[in-house]
Amino acid sequence: MTEIRVQREAFDPGSEINRFCACNSTSGGIATFIGQMRDFRGPSREAGEIVAAMTLDHYPGMAEKQLSDLAAEACKRWPLDDVLVIHRVGPLVPGDAIVLVATATAHRGDAFASAEFLMDWLKTQAPFWKKETTAEGATWVEARAADDAQAAKWKR
Repeated sequence: MTEIRVQREAFDPGSEINRFCACNSTSGGIATFIGQMRDFRGPSREAGEIVAAMTLDHYPGMAEKQLSDLAAEACKRWPLDDVLVIHRVGPLVPGDAIVLVATATAHRGDAFASAEFLMDWLKTQAPFWKKETTAEGATWVEARAADDAQAAKWKR
């Protein structure tokens, strides 16, 4: 079973993880990743620029299909019992949960690897665009070479 949700509404990561665990009570390993909006951009809070808000835009229909395709690919690579991907779009403020990825399988190694794979590919392949608002104004964020390099390790 795979659940993919792209939504404007906030979600409670703890409640979603509890629900996912209850649905996968016989899985030996469950890995989760929660991505939250940072209050800065750059290498660190001290050296970066303060970000007051962010807007995430997406290509409706295509984003959900791409996430479904990524989940299907993860299920081909690892013996997964279940996958959950929730991704927010719309306006966000620091501390808001943006993304939740959860994978369930028999063994922890497969759970960790599949969750990392999903996040790496989600960052580089899914059609989402980010606009950050700083004291200088709002600007669209360019793709990062570091994200591409991280995702490259999963290419076959």
